[in-house]
Order: sequence, then structure tokens, then C-alpha cells
Amino acid sequence: MINPTFGDMWSTCVRFRRVNTAGPGALYTLMTSRVLAIGLCFAVVSPVGRALGQEKATPDAAAIVALVQTFYDQTKTLQADFEQTRYTRLYDRYDYAKGQVAFKKPGMMRWDYSMPNQQVYVSNGKRLLIYQPPEEGEKRGQLIDRDLDDDQLPSAFSFLTGGGDLDKDFEVRLLEYDDDKLKDGYVLQLIPRKPTPNYEQLVFYVRALTNDGKRAGVVQRVLIIDSAGNRNRFDFSKIKFNRDIPDKRFNYRPPKGTERVTP
Repeated sequence: MINPTFGDMWSTCVRFRRVNTAGPGALYTLMTSRVLAIGLCFAVVSPVGRALGQEKATPDAAAIVALVQTFYDQTKTLQADFEQTRYTRLYDRYDYAKGQVAFKKPGMMRWDYSMPNQQVYVSNGKRLLIYQPPEEGEKRGQLIDRDLDDDQLPSAFSFLTGGGDLDKDFEVRLLEYDDDKLKDGYVLQLIPRKPTPNYEQLVFYVRALTNDGKRAGVVQRVLIIDSAGNRNRFDFSKIKFNRDIPDKRFNYRPPKGTERVTP
């Protein structure tokens, strides 16, 4: 049996219908809406390789996971630009946003969204603060104070903040993909061994790099899929590792007059 590629599954994965307003949701709210023709589906790779006659054997999932885990175990901080693409199944809609992100062990992260979004997500490893600026006609924004376990990003990116073990926490499979922009890499499907309400599965795009004879697995794309079929994708660029980031960057103070909300 030949596994379908990404291109074969395109018609079943992407349909477009423009809507006027984005759906609600603290971590999903994207104030910029731009329909993107970006595929978010993959197919499981056959254990014998991507195709018959393949000259170079495909590494197994465990080997790629080990490359990723070992590299990020040695990574204390990470900074990058990101582009976020969110597909909301209810509205059959794609939304787009971008900004800068920083991670620091143990447990700290900060997402700063660019204009016109300008949202901020900050965790000091204990709580998650979500700043939403005032919308048109409003005089003040709001700051949502949430428990880390109640949101998607802290758990999905725990491998970057020192709180996760990919091999122990997930069942992993190597996926096939067909995308000229994602050459020379590997795609992993990660299904949590312990079910979580935050997502049903993760998909990592991993680029294997070699430096001084040592190999490392760098995650350049993370796709988060929940049980409702919503898809939240992050593409990272200009990645910097182990640069100094002061702890105070993860202690956020919202603008004066911001309303504080605790769900």
C-alpha cells in the first residue's frame, strides 16, 4: 500500500470561506485575518522508507526524537521570530500573525505579537499572563491570568522550557511530506501518552544539523491539532540559542489602566 503524500490530501484538508470576525479564545485570538493557502496534513511513512528503491534509508522516529531531545536538553535559552497560522474549523478560516518569542529554562516563555495584533503571552514558570490590547472603540485592554495547565502553548512547548521528555510523554511516528520549502528534514507526529484537553497531537518539522561531527535536531515548525480539528502552526526563523536573557523579561507589567481578569 502506498501512503498518500501531502499533495494527495490537499483537497480534503483545505477549504476556504472568508468570514468577518475571528472566533473567540484567549490563546487563539488573532486580530489579523489573512487567508493562506498552506497545507497542514501529513501521511505516515512506511517503515521501509518513503518509496521503493530509495537509496538512503529513512531514520526511524526514535532516532530523530533522540536528536531533538538531546539538543534541547542542552539548550538553556532560545529566541526566534515566528509566523503563526491558525485554522479554525468552525468558520473554515485561516488567520495569520507574527512576532518574536523567547524561551528560558526553567518554564519561562514570552510571545510578543507584532502590529496590529500586539498581544503578549508571558509565563514566569508559575502563571501565564495574556495581554490583549483594547479593540476599536475600547479605552483599555485586559490582562488574563491563567494557570499554565489551562492553556495550549505551555504544554505544547514544554520541550523548550525544560518540562517535557518527548520519548516518555509521546507516542511518535515519522511522517511523509511533500513540500519544496521543507527539504532535507523530518516530520514527526507526537500523540500524548496521557490525554490532554489542550491538544490531540503535535507535528514537528525537524531539521538535522551537523556541527563539529555532532548531529542535532532543530525544530523549525510546530503544528498543534486539537480534538475539534483546529490547527495552530508556528514557523520559526532567525533562531538564536543560549544567548543571555534576563529573568525580568518574563515579569510582565501591562499598560496603566488594564483590566485584570482571572478565569
